[in-house]
Amino acid sequence: GWASCPSLMSRESPDTSHLTVVDEQRNTVSLTFTINYGFGAGVVVPGTGILLNNEMDDFAIAPGVPNLFGLIGGDANAIAPRKIPLSSMSPTIVTENNRLRLATGSPGGSTIITTVLQIILNVLVYDMDAGAAVSASRIHHQWSPDKLRVEPFGLDALTLVELRRRGHQIEQQNPWGNANAISQTSDGWLEGAADPRGEGAAKGF
Repeated sequence: GWASCPSLMSRESPDTSHLTVVDEQRNTVSLTFTINYGFGAGVVVPGTGILLNNEMDDFAIAPGVPNLFGLIGGDANAIAPRKIPLSSMSPTIVTENNRLRLATGSPGGSTIITTVLQIILNVLVYDMDAGAAVSASRIHHQWSPDKLRVEPFGLDALTLVELRRRGHQIEQQNPWGNANAISQTSDGWLEGAADPRGEGAAKGF
């Protein structure tokens, strides 16, 4: 059993999860799934071990009131029948001339959108391979709170000084996200990468 294979055991993560898969024919899956917060709603379906999510927190409880991730919603995201709450999940597949170019995604609550965007820019604009694109330092801003989040190994000192001079409030935080990505090179090779910030791995067979 698992007890005899400690190397195969992994701690349970409180995060959203993301996986990216590409097969030989280049059929592609980019899948993000979540129970939202650590242990979701804190309710287990009797006899199943299945945790129920607390995605209701993604609705705006009231205009101007932040959710667990600090996001402030308005009337458009208010709780109402037949509505789906706002979500930051961004599983992404990019094609170019009807051909796979990149598939990516990440956990990270409100930071998912900026994490995925930066990976896309790193590959498509800055011509990074998948590993460099996923590993590169990140920034995040979500309007409220009005702070620019940066990783400790991110922006250089001169850039930080200039941003502060322009009125930005900068907050250094521990690295966030646990992205993975698969990109296809111009000659058809697949490059897979898992975020060094997390415990994932890229595998090809």
